[in-house]
Amino acid sequence: MLALMASLVSLAVGTSFAKSLFPALGAEGTTAYRLVFATVMLMAVFRPWRRKWVWADALPLGLYGVTLGVMNLLFYSSIKTIPFGVAIAIEFTGPLAVAVWTSKKASDWLWVTLAIVGLALLLPLPGADAATALDPMGMFFAFSAGICWALYIVFGQRVALRYGAMATPMGMLAAALVVAPIGVWHAGSALLDPQWLAAGLAVALLSSAIPYALEMFSLNHLPKNTFSILLSLEPAVGALAGWLVLAEHLTLAQGLAIALVMAASMGTAWSAGQDKRVTPGSGQA
Repeated sequence: MLALMASLVSLAVGTSFAKSLFPALGAEGTTAYRLVFATVMLMAVFRPWRRKWVWADALPLGLYGVTLGVMNLLFYSSIKTIPFGVAIAIEFTGPLAVAVWTSKKASDWLWVTLAIVGLALLLPLPGADAATALDPMGMFFAFSAGICWALYIVFGQRVALRYGAMATPMGMLAAALVVAPIGVWHAGSALLDPQWLAAGLAVALLSSAIPYALEMFSLNHLPKNTFSILLSLEPAVGALAGWLVLAEHLTLAQGLAIALVMAASMGTAWSAGQDKRVTPGSGQA
């Protein structure tokens, strides 16, 4: 549990730090840094070149990797204009939708209702203070990132069954190949500045390498439903990091919206855990 919480904190701090690079590199350049450096780290650890690859592997791994890359790019684009914690809460609708879609329990619609109410609280209401209203484009980017997250889960389960741990570095490679040209186009020669290179390495470590290692450790020591429930704390950790690192302040309605989406996520994780106890072997891959 401590490893998973440390993973959430590392990810939140890394993403908050990444947002501070946006004025110099933009969301595109910062995303490129994260994916390229993370790819190099994963390649060094997993050494996927030891496996024999064929052209038939390109499509499933490509779909997985492109979805991962676009998801990261959309999420970083969203936090340019909306608070970090709110963006995570909106993005969480992706895995929530997958969990409910694959469920056969009518009670799971309660969690859908909670999520819908939470998202509705984020929409601008007539007469609301314009200064606290969320940027529509930022919300669109976050919601699109959630759709990509849902696809990432679907594609990720397929490649995990087929390629095991080797799917991770190869998928990250595909993600980097898609996003890096976009980052170069937007940030240009600034990506070669030594101070930004060092910052990009820190972003990759805090946002990718360290959280991934800690999550793998916690997965080996926690039941999957417990892992999923604790992972639902990510929006709250993100909101706290946004407040401490970026001085982002949430309205009461935005805080309540985050709480409702977290409750919906925890509820679906708990419900899935109940199903696993009733039907052994029905857990996720």
